[in-house]
Amino acid sequence: MAKRKRLSPAEVPEVSLNQPAAAPETKSGMAVPPNGWVGVRRRAPIADVAGDAAARAALDEVSAELHSARRDGRRVLALPLAAVEAGHLERDRVVLDAEEMAVLRDSLRDRGQQTPVEVVDLGAGRYGLISGWRRLTALRALYEETGAARFADIKALVRAPDSAADAYRAMVEENEIRADLSFYERAHIACKAVEQGIYPDVHAAVQGLFAAARAPKRSKIVAFTALIDGLGEALCFPAAISEKVGLALVAALRADSGFADRLRAALKAAPPVSAAEERKVIETVLQSARPAAQAPASKQMPQAIPVTPGIALTQHRGRLVLSGSDVDDDLARDLRTWLKDR
Repeated sequence: MAKRKRLSPAEVPEVSLNQPAAAPETKSGMAVPPNGWVGVRRRAPIADVAGDAAARAALDEVSAELHSARRDGRRVLALPLAAVEAGHLERDRVVLDAEEMAVLRDSLRDRGQQTPVEVVDLGAGRYGLISGWRRLTALRALYEETGAARFADIKALVRAPDSAADAYRAMVEENEIRADLSFYERAHIACKAVEQGIYPDVHAAVQGLFAAARAPKRSKIVAFTALIDGLGEALCFPAAISEKVGLALVAALRADSGFADRLRAALKAAPPVSAAEERKVIETVLQSARPAAQAPASKQMPQAIPVTPGIALTQHRGRLVLSGSDVDDDLARDLRTWLKDR
């Protein structure tokens, strides 16, 4: 039987107690696990670098998208109520209906805010309200009433309008869709936009703010601006004036130079406490106004003035009448195009 060879113990080099042991040489330069490399899956350093770069790129992409979403108004933010300035724009709504506001508050209390408002970033943590005045007002009332934290913030989309005209148009369009404004309120915001130098005149303001409206509606809004110019602060409940009564007031202001003074005196003598009482006073004074039909026959319709062969023009109290053999469909089409682009 062959003899087994006895194995000698491995020779361990002497290590000085004053000198640290030299680390074992490795070709990769990576630290050796305590139990050696057995069962350990080694990963090349380039894989770690590539993984870190991919993670950074993904984070940068997410950050860029969040910034873009906020900048473009696609990200809904929760803003403190105190950070939103309701008076940033002159509001188009003159009065708030108490019953409608009660319904809105009940909805916010039961279901929370479903639709965000629109704001513009003013910097330093301040935001100017563009649209959503009723929602902001209702939430502030609920927070003041309850003190509940869920009413302390308002959901908002941050917009970046190119101009003040765009901001006003956004406010008007939002109210036109959600809660119809009265003709007086439409005329009111048009006049305010002119006062602030956003538009040169009321015609341009109405065309810009109510571009989506049909021409007859815009014409009535322009007519209602005469109430603001002619009666000023004399009306206590102007938003409640109906289209029919408003146009009658405009006609009376144009036909009777003393009508405005008589109406102011009547309203001052018996100050109305409701829209219904004010309407009674208005209708009484309207009955005393000199109607256009009472004007002398020679003044009811001026004579037509030829402007070109085959076309004559008559102008009378806010009306232009074209007549003649050349007044046809082609002329009407060209005239509509010219008026639209004017």
